[in-house]
Amino acid sequence: MKLKNLTVIGSGVMGRGIAYVSAIGGFNTTLVDVNEEALQGAEREIQSIFEKSKKYGKLSDEQAALGLSNLAYTTDFEKGVSNADLIIEAVPEKADIKRSVFEQMEKFAPSTCYFATNTSTMSPTEIASYANRPERTIAMHFFNPVHRMKLIEIVRGLETSDETANLIREVAEQLGKETVVINEFPGFVTSRISALVGNEAFYMLQEGLGTPEEIDKAIKLGLNYPMGPFELVDLVGLDVRLNNLRYLHEKLGEKYRPAPLLEQYVKAGRLGRKSGRGVYDYTEDKELVKK
Repeated sequence: MKLKNLTVIGSGVMGRGIAYVSAIGGFNTTLVDVNEEALQGAEREIQSIFEKSKKYGKLSDEQAALGLSNLAYTTDFEKGVSNADLIIEAVPEKADIKRSVFEQMEKFAPSTCYFATNTSTMSPTEIASYANRPERTIAMHFFNPVHRMKLIEIVRGLETSDETANLIREVAEQLGKETVVINEFPGFVTSRISALVGNEAFYMLQEGLGTPEEIDKAIKLGLNYPMGPFELVDLVGLDVRLNNLRYLHEKLGEKYRPAPLLEQYVKAGRLGRKSGRGVYDYTEDKELVKK
């Protein structure tokens, strides 16, 4: 493995999770965010994950100490990427934001650096066009929570080289993950299936077929899913799911049209666990359905 320095751009839920597994995997890891408050929150959350991992025997004290020593945090974009061998961008799934970040990556990162985008639906070919190294650009679709989920979906763009794809697979394995390497198509494998299941669940709820608890229970016990579709969307974020569905609807057609009830929930600010209320209510440690 010739890569040593890994930079993560964006300190949200996904970015902080990627930084954690990167540090545990032995990479010199820098987490970059222009928002100092968000970066401090990410640092506290990462330290909490280390403590919980030690508590439950996932990490020894020595492993945790080494992982923490591999981490650095900065709001200085240029400094954060100037020595990177691989940059993983983990900003929101909006083309204008990703474009801005990739333009800065191209400006400040070494010419030998590889670029990866953490995206669940967007085109790595299009994202690669925001910089000037398409052969060194690829998508790495991580799953939430990053430190628990086993898979990274690696998605090649039109011009991604074999060398890049093979190298990124090695990086993913060093992060302790299983991989699939696929070719670009909107939604990849997992997001296309997950979006369909989750959207259909909202149509069922809208039609009065059953309560969220009943629908979730049927899917978990009848189809052996680890989480019900409403539990999952509350974890991922209803706004995130809606953005993904709109993108897939645009690219793949009518079967991905978002359920009106999902759109209503997002308009009402019911975004899931992060807002305290989505399909379920998480205020005061409750998980009560709001009808």
